[in-house]
Amino acid sequence: MKRTHFYLFLIFACYACSSDETALLTESAEVEVIDDNNAPEETDSGSDTGNWAAIDLSNWKVTLPVDENSNGSPDEYQPAQLVDYGYQTLEAVQPYMYDDETDASLVFYAFPDISTTNSSYSRTELRELIDTNSSNENWTLLEGGEMTGRLKVDAVSENTASGDDYHKVIVMQIHGIISPEDMSIHGFSSSNGPPLIKIYWKDGFVWSHKKSLIDEATEGDALLETSNETWLDVKVNLGYVGFEAFDFRITASDARIEVQLNNDDAFVYEDISLDKWPYENYFKAGNYLTTIDTDAFSYVKYYDLSVAH
Repeated sequence: MKRTHFYLFLIFACYACSSDETALLTESAEVEVIDDNNAPEETDSGSDTGNWAAIDLSNWKVTLPVDENSNGSPDEYQPAQLVDYGYQTLEAVQPYMYDDETDASLVFYAFPDISTTNSSYSRTELRELIDTNSSNENWTLLEGGEMTGRLKVDAVSENTASGDDYHKVIVMQIHGIISPEDMSIHGFSSSNGPPLIKIYWKDGFVWSHKKSLIDEATEGDALLETSNETWLDVKVNLGYVGFEAFDFRITASDARIEVQLNNDDAFVYEDISLDKWPYENYFKAGNYLTTIDTDAFSYVKYYDLSVAH
């Protein structure tokens, strides 16, 4: 289906910054209308001689916002298909994850189309795979891990249906997953758990959302209840980046998480909710567009991305 998108090049001045989710911004915008059926210019495939982002995709799979094979789920491509610039040879991937040689970035494009089983929203997003042949091997907070990246929200659609200026985009996550052992013990049909950390871009500000227990006395099997009656997002505004590139770090360890924007002081979570967190975890990074508005879109660029355990 042919779509028309608007790329916005914006200059922002922040007049007021607060812990509220909205801020007073002014803008000067030049709008270029591009109608190209969402397809970027083709890149030289299979080559490491271009000005590509230095991102190792050996332990990442990608989820796309489309269902080209009509199986009712978003299309996914595994690490073996993506590494060594293999993604450049995949015609189905190129409209949604592709190189921009002008600044050596990897671009993630998303628009509302096919959603996942646990969300109403679409995404072009990388999912960490410790075992490249299975999503069953993940990590606990006791084992820990760190994800760092340099990225920016390059363009995003205006939000005319709310008080926000633009649609919100999740650019990083620590996502929870029920372990195979708990799946077997409880007879669960799905391993999906709640996201422990979501890093949002909202009108140029970077926000961290962390799951916390509504009732800190919750114990045992009740901790595996994923509803909003058990776990609630605690939201922290980490600062303003606009449409400029920024560095971000998430470090997870036993009952402790640090999130850091650029060279600012890290924000540290240490609480009983982390101590009781019953899920295993995996990192996610990319472009998770949190709207179903028909004409919405977002472009996120990654310059660097790495994970360590």
